[in-house]
Amino acid sequence: MSIQIRQATINDVPALHRLVGELAEYVGERQNFTATVATYEEDFRDGFYKAVVAEDEGTVIGMALYYFTYSTWKGRMIYLEDFVLSPAYRRRGIGQRLWDVLLERGREKKCQLLKWQVVDTNTEAMKFYAAQQSIMEENWINGKLYL
Repeated sequence: MSIQIRQATINDVPALHRLVGELAEYVGERQNFTATVATYEEDFRDGFYKAVVAEDEGTVIGMALYYFTYSTWKGRMIYLEDFVLSPAYRRRGIGQRLWDVLLERGREKKCQLLKWQVVDTNTEAMKFYAAQQSIMEENWINGKLYL
């Protein structure tokens, strides 16, 4: 096993979509995962998001999908939309390597903050984030509105 961590390209988009589908299934939200590969491809080409991938012998087995945004309180921010590692590759340090590259991407852009959400049933992810000395906010309620 020779895991490579690299920036995603347009050729990786179907694998990104597959991994997000795996995550949606894992957290019991598959029915709400309606974005298509075509949408992912268009948005990737438009620069709407970026990703760092973990690859094992040509197969993408993990990813951190992110974009840059702005915090009116802190300034530049990197937002982690999804962080997924195929189950067979967990607990091998690969997630940490992806995480470290994600932090590097934020620092390269002079971001002051990395922010993300995690569903409260994903206890394994919460353990990982706790090991990063992250702050899990309890006083902010997320809102959304479909357009």
